[in-house]
Order: sequence, then structure tokens, then C-alpha cells
Amino acid sequence: MVRDRIRFWRQGRAVEVSGFHPRTTLLDYLRLQERRVGTKEGCAEGDCGACTVALGRARGGRVHYEPVNACILLLGQIDGAELVTIEDLASQGDLHPVQSAMVAAHGSQCGFCTPGIVMSLFTLYHGGERPVSRETVNDALAGNLCRCTGYRPIVDAALQACGDEPNDTFTALNDRTFRELMELSDGRDVFIGDETCFFAAPASEDALAALYARHPDATLVAGCTDVGLWITKGMAEIEKVIWLGRVAGLDLIEESSDRLGIGAMTTHAEVHPSLARIDPDLGELLRRFGSAQVRASGTVGGNIANGSPIGDLAPALIALGAELELRQGEATRRMPLENFFIAYRKQDRLPGEFVRRIAVPKLKAHDIFRAYKISKRFDEDISAAMGAFKFTLDGRRIAEARVAFGGMAATPKRAPETEKALAGLSLDEPSRWGEAMAAVARDYQPLDDHRASAAYRATVARNLVFKALSETASGETRATRLVGRRDARQAAE
Repeated sequence: MVRDRIRFWRQGRAVEVSGFHPRTTLLDYLRLQERRVGTKEGCAEGDCGACTVALGRARGGRVHYEPVNACILLLGQIDGAELVTIEDLASQGDLHPVQSAMVAAHGSQCGFCTPGIVMSLFTLYHGGERPVSRETVNDALAGNLCRCTGYRPIVDAALQACGDEPNDTFTALNDRTFRELMELSDGRDVFIGDETCFFAAPASEDALAALYARHPDATLVAGCTDVGLWITKGMAEIEKVIWLGRVAGLDLIEESSDRLGIGAMTTHAEVHPSLARIDPDLGELLRRFGSAQVRASGTVGGNIANGSPIGDLAPALIALGAELELRQGEATRRMPLENFFIAYRKQDRLPGEFVRRIAVPKLKAHDIFRAYKISKRFDEDISAAMGAFKFTLDGRRIAEARVAFGGMAATPKRAPETEKALAGLSLDEPSRWGEAMAAVARDYQPLDDHRASAAYRATVARNLVFKALSETASGETRATRLVGRRDARQAAE
């Protein structure tokens, strides 16, 4: 059975919408159809956070709220969710606790970015853990720019409002909202439009495989954190959209003693704890992966399948030896992840074939893993270079190495010459490490663009090889954050 409309929960009632163009964004729907203009358009690419709204989904017996960028989220992607905007927070004339704290702390001046900031803090307010430090709040607000107020009073407001357990209208209605969202989950395929122009959301892998085989020219959408920019910035005339967010089982995480199986539709927020358990560097990499809004929408499969040369996750997974599983029709195939990337945004993916799962081996007893992201901004920035290293040690000697870089070439790519030079190196003979550092130049001809020059990338890559070796040799991890003069002086005191 096929449904020709999306359904979502809004202000205490079920809403059904049909007949919209597949490129319609959630922001356009709110501002142009609902005329709810509290949600603002700033950058139109998911960077500034002015358009932030919250989506509530039924998970683990309760409604779980996450922030999303409405400017690059397609309207169809809110099917089955509760949509919460800035206009919904006040109740019976009383401001929401987050809003009251923002007023008390003088956290708003011009007010343009305030609605998005408040919505990010609303999701923090309803999060599972209470923020205990300014750093926790900074992570939650990494995707929200404030152009005039300054962040100190905003963080003060967050600590004031979010320190206690949530107690608002949404908390009181949680059980009812959870039941209503479960009612919306009908397991039916969604198809809105006709064979020439449509938004589709299959509910099963079989339905997805059949639909994509029939329309191999359709655009697959996972989190839309990349495709959304094709629409808002590239003005792409996308007429056929297949959203994967309703495919049952495509978001499962399966863990065994030796590997982690990640469904292609698992979001970065969902996979963060599992990857962090493999190694803390993976946890830190995911913490700096975009913003909370991007991590809530963006998926592991989408990050890989779009073939971006600066996708941070692919180099780390390549270094770990990850394998990819793809499906076309009834057939499935597997390949090493590094073989998937052919050229710039070109992958080894057949017409009608989609990424299904990623299998990530866990580290063994004598394995050491390191991953480093180098970018102009520490938070929410594209990597100039991203290096990942896995060393298998035999005592104080490197028996085997797997190295991969992102941001260096047209694709995420292993470094075979560097790996050869690393094999057999002693951690106690740093005088010989220069051979491995020099080998990077034989593996890559670095890109030269606005993010970084080729010379800078080449130097950084060499230095990251040294950093990985020195940290492995000492057993200590050194922070990559640059320390300002004032912070350094305070630390010295």
C-alpha cells in the first residue's frame, strides 16, 4: 500500500501535506505555507543555525528531540516526526524556561539568530544528560552563529535553564506525543507525484531496490546535508527524490566482539558512542563533525556515498579496514571501502545500486589508532587535511600500518608508499621516521584551493605522520587545539 502524502505531528495535532514539489525545503514550507516566520533564513547552507528547528521522534520509549537545519532539510523528511518551531515554545502566555533564561541573561540583541539558538538550547534542555560545563554548551551551539550579542550570556542562559531535569509542556505531553508518533508509523511506502517528478520514501529495502531500479536517475537523499546545498546554492533541478529515512533496518547498528556493523542511514549522532568505544580519536572526530544539527541529520552512508574528498569519516574507516556492502535489485556485493572511490565524486556504484551497510573491524590487542582533523576553525569546519593511522605493533616495532588521508586528493585515499615506509620502523629510532614522512609526497599530489595551499597540505601531512609516530612511541595524546596566548599564560600560572 502506498501513501500519497506525508504525515507529521504539529502543535498537538496530526498534519497531512501532499502535492508539494520534491525540492521543497522545510524552511520554505514554514515561511511560505504556514507563514511561521520566526524561523529565519541566514546562510541557506546549514552553517549559521538561524533556521534551526527541532524534530521529535519516538525512540527508546520517549520522544527524542534533535536540532535540524530547516534550510537544507526537505519537507518530506519530517514524515513521522513532531515538528517544533520557535512559535511553539511559550505556553499560555508564559515563556519557555530556555526563553526566560535568555531574557534574564541578556542573551539577545538584534534577535535574528536568537530563534535558532533557542531551538538548539531547547533540544539541549530535553537531552539525556545535563550540561555541566561551558564546553558542553559550546558543543551544542557550535552550529549557531551569533552576530552581535556574544556567546557568554547565551552560554550563561543555557547553564541556567538546562541544569535541571526538563519540566515544560513538552515533558508533560511526552507520553501522548509518543503514542501519536507511533500511530503515524504505518509502515507504508510514500510516493508523492508522478513518474516524472516525485518525492518517494520507501518503507523497506525491497521497495527501495525496486523503485531505484525503475528510476536509476533519481537522487537518493539520506540526511540532505549535502544534497540540500545542491538545491539552495547550486539551484539543481532535481525532479526525482528517494528519501531513505523510512527504510526499515537501514539504520541498525550491530556490534560483535570483533566488528561494528553500521546501517547506511545511521546518523552521525547515533553512531558516535559506538565509534568512540573503538577509539577515543573516533569519538573526538565525530564531536567535531559539523554541528549538532548536521550530526542529527547526516548519515554514515550519505557521507560515504556522496564521495566527497573532504568527508572526514571515510579516511578513518579506510585506515581501520572497513568494508562496504551495496545492493542492486536482489543482488548484494562487498568491497573494501578504499576501492569505492574512483575519482572526484565518482564511485564504484552501478545504476540503481545503493550503499546498504558498512562493516568496521575493531582494534586488536596490539593495534594503535590515531586520527587528526586539521581545519581553519576548530568547530564546524571542512578539513584542510584529515589523517588516520592504524599501527599494528610487534613490541616497539611497527609490524603493519594502514594510513589514509582526506582533503589531500580528489578522493579519500590510502597511502601505500607511506605504509611501506612505516612497516618495520622502530618507535625508539625517531631518526629514521623521516623516511616515512617523506613517503607522503609519493602518495599524494595535494589539492590547491581556498581552504589550503598544496604546500600547506603537504607539510601538514608530513607532520601528522610524525605526530602519529611520536604519540604512539610515548603513549601520550597531545591536543590538536591551538592554545592562545592568554590560555597559555593562565596554564603557566
